[in-house]
Amino acid sequence: MMFEPPESGQQGAATPGVMERNSLGAHLHGHRRWVWLIALGIGALAIYALVSRLNRQASSGDTSAAHLQAGVPVTAVPVTSGDLNLYLTALGSVTAFNTVTLKSRVDGQLVKVAFTEGQLVKQGDLLAVIDPRPYQATLDQAQGQLARDRATLTNARTTLARDRALYAENVIAKQDLDNQQSSVGQDAGTIIADAATVENARLQLGYCQITAPITGRIGLRLVDQGNMVHATDTQGLAVITQLQPIAVLFTLPEDDIPQVVKKTAGGDELPVDAYDRSLKNKLATGALLTLDNQIDQSTGTIKLKAVFPNSDYMLFPNQFVNVKLLVGTLHDAILVPAAAVQKSPQGTYVYAVRQDGTVEARKVTVGATQGEVTAISAGLAPGEQVVTDGIDKLRPGIKVKVQLAANPAAATPAANTATIHAQ
Repeated sequence: MMFEPPESGQQGAATPGVMERNSLGAHLHGHRRWVWLIALGIGALAIYALVSRLNRQASSGDTSAAHLQAGVPVTAVPVTSGDLNLYLTALGSVTAFNTVTLKSRVDGQLVKVAFTEGQLVKQGDLLAVIDPRPYQATLDQAQGQLARDRATLTNARTTLARDRALYAENVIAKQDLDNQQSSVGQDAGTIIADAATVENARLQLGYCQITAPITGRIGLRLVDQGNMVHATDTQGLAVITQLQPIAVLFTLPEDDIPQVVKKTAGGDELPVDAYDRSLKNKLATGALLTLDNQIDQSTGTIKLKAVFPNSDYMLFPNQFVNVKLLVGTLHDAILVPAAAVQKSPQGTYVYAVRQDGTVEARKVTVGATQGEVTAISAGLAPGEQVVTDGIDKLRPGIKVKVQLAANPAAATPAANTATIHAQ
């Protein structure tokens, strides 16, 4: 019988597999433990974030509640009463009543320029001199001819007197007397022509001195001293523009004509204010002079002309200005800033501040609006407060913390009711 070794060798061969399985199980067990630890950490972080958020919301809620309890900050102004001027606004152009181009009426050399560019000149002031010597010589010649012809006429009259005496004594014939009578008439006619020649020569000499035909401001010099000028020159020596008074031409829509005509027909003088391009600075105050006699069909407008004294020379010809024509005044009107008036499908309203510090949406009736000021026909009374800033945060019944406007004179119309203007 052959000896067979025990099966321990077989068992020893199986031991490594068992060891591998045991190692894998331990590895998987350790991996699951880390997964659980990570999951627990994430859960803890999520719980912390949720708790923090709830705390912030609670804190915010408390703050909002405290904020609402203290009141929503708004800016309010008191309702006032006063006069509201009603204006029609238009774009106008300044036009001079008279503009004159200085020109020489005689030919000659410009020997003197007696004005300064931009100078204010009066009617009759000497402005320029043309060389007068040729015209003085012509005048002297004409005067000499006149003196000679006057001597001839005197001699002819003396001869005529003698011939009459001789004819009375029948010394000369009637024809001789008639011829002498005709000669005296011709000499008398020559004297008249000579006198006209002298007057014309004196006039031409006077034209050598160029004077201001109107009072106004003279412009830039167009011809320098020493140049030859001619009566036929198209370019003048300078231009004089009348600045006092001065006119402004502007147009209004034809729909505005009836109220303007109604005022002028009653004999009222309608004030007109001229403003700069920004419509903020008033340049001058004048009055409506007249309306044109027809409407421009292409634009549906009518031209109007206003006159301004222009005592401070703030208006210049061809200057563009904004014109405000006063057509009426609302007396003792209830006035609020236009910013306080709101519109909704239900109508026009304002937020009025109650005595308890809350606001109500008060329905109002608007009478007229001029620029930043609105006249209220119904719904408000003087002394009440209306909200002008912070309106987007309001709803009826909410409590507000009122802050008066930093510049009440600008925010409330009461401080300037007499000079409220339209935009």
